[in-house]
Amino acid sequence: MKINWNYIKISVLLALVIFLYAFATDRNSARNISNPQVEFIGESSSYITNENVSKLLIVNLKGVKKIPKETLDLNGLENALKSHPMVKKAEVYVTVNGTLKAKIEQKTPIARVSTNASYYIDSDGFYMPLSSNFSARVPLVTGYVEKNNLKSIYTVANKIKEDEFLKKHVIEIHQGNNRVLYLKLRQCHFLVQLGNVKNLDKKINNLKAFYQKNLKEKTLDTYSKVNLQFDNQVVCTKI
Repeated sequence: MKINWNYIKISVLLALVIFLYAFATDRNSARNISNPQVEFIGESSSYITNENVSKLLIVNLKGVKKIPKETLDLNGLENALKSHPMVKKAEVYVTVNGTLKAKIEQKTPIARVSTNASYYIDSDGFYMPLSSNFSARVPLVTGYVEKNNLKSIYTVANKIKEDEFLKKHVIEIHQGNNRVLYLKLRQCHFLVQLGNVKNLDKKINNLKAFYQKNLKEKTLDTYSKVNLQFDNQVVCTKI
């Protein structure tokens, strides 16, 4: 009987590959997790630090510095990071060599409330606490402000963030007890009365036209109030 050595070689090679794969998989699943590495994505400044994130991960690992990969709850760690009030998105994963990594996208503040409470409004219109690590240069929000009712203020703050003229000139958003909205401009004595956010784009265009005209005529300092609530006109009060 003739022995088929090619068949035997292929069988042995296949068995060896299966053994090595099973061995590597077993070793990889049992590999201990090292201290976490944190990567920040996006353009936000450091409102939360690398150390803050690492500590939060370690706390949720119950203080154990090294644990088997197979016992790691990645979804639980991601949810723990997402629950932080300065974190917008979080992704947690483990590399082949057992390094625990976290990708963090921080919230972006667009306005800072300064009333009896101090906090940011983020780019999605929600509450964001102040940071001891970094202070954002964004418009102040004063007056009558409710944390659970930020819709109108957010609309104005977001408009300021997206408009170069407003970003350059607006330093404060004020909301009165009657929810009438006002703007204060840099190096201007007058108060801009927006009213509500209805027809906001038209109101802002009227403000720009008024500003440029009076800047050219050097008469900006002669007004105490600029009212944009009326259609197709700007009503001004002189000093």
